[in-house]
Amino acid sequence: MSFKELNRRSLLKRSTGAIALAMGAGSPFLSSGKAYAQASKLASEQLRTIGLSVTVQERILADFKKASGVGATSGTAATFPDAQTKILSGSKDYDCWEIIAERLPSIVMTNNVETIPAASMKNWANIRDTFTKPSDKWDRKTQIVGQIWADEAQTTLNMVPAVYNYDSIGYNPDVLSAEEANTWTAIFDKKWKGKSGLNTDPLIAFGQAIMAMNTLGLLNVKNPGNPSAKEIDEAAAFLISKKKDGQFRALWGDFGELVNLMASGEMVVCDAWQPAVMAVKAQGKACKYAVPKEGYRAWAIGPAMIAGTPNKDAVTAYADYWLSGEPGIAVSEQGYYSPSTNIKNVMAPEKYGFWYEGKPWTGKEDRGIKEGDLRDGGSLEERAKHVAYWHQWPDEYDHLVQKWDEFLNA
Repeated sequence: MSFKELNRRSLLKRSTGAIALAMGAGSPFLSSGKAYAQASKLASEQLRTIGLSVTVQERILADFKKASGVGATSGTAATFPDAQTKILSGSKDYDCWEIIAERLPSIVMTNNVETIPAASMKNWANIRDTFTKPSDKWDRKTQIVGQIWADEAQTTLNMVPAVYNYDSIGYNPDVLSAEEANTWTAIFDKKWKGKSGLNTDPLIAFGQAIMAMNTLGLLNVKNPGNPSAKEIDEAAAFLISKKKDGQFRALWGDFGELVNLMASGEMVVCDAWQPAVMAVKAQGKACKYAVPKEGYRAWAIGPAMIAGTPNKDAVTAYADYWLSGEPGIAVSEQGYYSPSTNIKNVMAPEKYGFWYEGKPWTGKEDRGIKEGDLRDGGSLEERAKHVAYWHQWPDEYDHLVQKWDEFLNA
């Protein structure tokens, strides 16, 4: 389904209702007269951004300000559903939403986004093929290439990717074996009743429930990211039955909450962000990231320019800065990936080797990573081969959120 086929009125209604329940280096500004003028203009602008704390970091904003010469920066941490509600409600407090690509239709269909020309960013030249060349594994519209571009010619972007990853299952290896953990069914296995965790974002929860149901022989859904209304009904019934049986210790939505629940041992298996697994290991607690046989969930986050912003150049410069390499170090060492190959030029070779190339860790122990350790799942190339689906806006979005409300209230 194209963005134009979405129901705008329904989307706006959801934005204030059920959606809320869902939960430097390489700066291009310092050469030539034109660049000098651009730098002068940036000094009169500011950047006000909103997004997950994963990317909205004071250190990164401070480094961007220094590298670009922009007049001022400010950042607000918010979940995707909360940020979506603010923007669709008409807030003029932000210039940029560091959005997850699957939610782009919410601002495209409501005319709340302005495009960014790829040619306006010098660092776009080093973007990874993942964001420019569709894989033959999926239809174009169901992968990231079909989500971020505003035109088929790939000249303008609704979102500039800044961070991406392939999500999996966090587990305690002292409790679960790798064989038990390396499947999405582990989250729903009665063996871990009361010690399992589920994310509060319905676009995440439904997809992994469907993957588990496929493995259990309860469903046969080709694209877990875009189920039919009937498939959503069956997945909702499955989730509700598991909730009523006491399967879940918690429905988590906050990074710190996730870390605490895993580190305390209250949750031994859950869908998890890889940085949370790293944070648990840093406390000296046993924690690993599974390699699910069904495949990973793939996603990308990046700046989208909010329509009507008076700070267009600042947003474009910020998007370009994310691709310059330096900001990618901070997120790469949390367990995410930079979409730009520039990261290899600025990251220490031994660290790049560990995080991107599947090489053993060398040097002193760091956050629970010891000499000789390997990144769970292997190299970027290896993990990319095992993606089950890219997060996307489902055709039956309203129905899915309605069913999620029923799950929350069950």
